[in-house]
Amino acid sequence: MAKKKHIIASNYLERKPARHRDIDWKTGDDGKVTLEIENVGWANRIAQKLFKRPKISYVHLDEMGSFVWPLLDGEMDLTAIGVKVKEHFGEKAEPLYERLARYFQILDSYHFIEWKYIPEPQNKKK
Repeated sequence: MAKKKHIIASNYLERKPARHRDIDWKTGDDGKVTLEIENVGWANRIAQKLFKRPKISYVHLDEMGSFVWPLLDGEMDLTAIGVKVKEHFGEKAEPLYERLARYFQILDSYHFIEWKYIPEPQNKKK
């Protein structure tokens, strides 16, 4: 059986990400960002009581993630963010847009970001 091909309906780099409004974050003395994720919901409440899980989880971003996180204001698209990353990290950021796209897919999968703008799919006639 052949692998399914994933077709992207819109240009991913034109999307405009913003930090999720319910996520608190702080920058440490070392310049690295720590996200404070509140564990809510009945399943988390049970885990907190039975397994002594914390009410707040802390996610520590790496150097590049800590640089990108404050830029997520819903105004800049991924291309503009990529330009700033390239200016700051230079060749260390390569392969730039593949890394950025994967980073934002991960942030999106954990609901750490919201998309303020998603371009409409282009209909191509053949």
